[in-house]
Amino acid sequence: MDQLTSILSDLSGWPLLVLVGLLAFGECAAFIGLILPGETALLIGGALAATGRTNIAALVIVAAVCAVVGDSVGYEIGRRTGMPLRRSRLGRWVGEERWQRAETFIQRHGPAAVMLGRWIGVLRALVPALAGMTRMPYRRFLAYNVVGGVTWATTVVLVGYVLGASWKRAQGYLGAASIGIAAVVVLAVLVRWFVVRRRRRHHR
Repeated sequence: MDQLTSILSDLSGWPLLVLVGLLAFGECAAFIGLILPGETALLIGGALAATGRTNIAALVIVAAVCAVVGDSVGYEIGRRTGMPLRRSRLGRWVGEERWQRAETFIQRHGPAAVMLGRWIGVLRALVPALAGMTRMPYRRFLAYNVVGGVTWATTVVLVGYVLGASWKRAQGYLGAASIGIAAVVVLAVLVRWFVVRRRRRHHR
């Protein structure tokens, strides 16, 4: 992690934007998040933007777009390769326990897992591929992916921007806050489902 911090700290302008974007993309597209969390790159990027090393608006846009596209690529990898990916050398390296945890999460929360998984460590790297493996309709996946990717990337970058040099402390706060954020999102989904259901009953 210190090496990642050092590399990012040596960059500014477009090179910094590109590297942060690639890490946000690769976290879900190629399981890089199991080694180098894109969340940490976004925090550092936000902190560096606060010092004028790059434009904060451009960083938010690049991070959000790359996060959404990375999830979509992860979904396509899962859809095309299916179980062979899970049984491959890479899949065994990921570990059956992690796969099972992500699979249970999807079964429990359905499409909302795509959005909620953004806020929970290892799930960011595995949920998109599992959504593809289980043939979740892509339009539904994309809708939750956009909401989750944009809110996650924007929040993490801005937290790094506001706290600046205290980004390491912010990383701890985000880990603790992710549970609360996920709970709020679940509540919002349930409320929306309840309202839609009542409307349908009313129109019958």
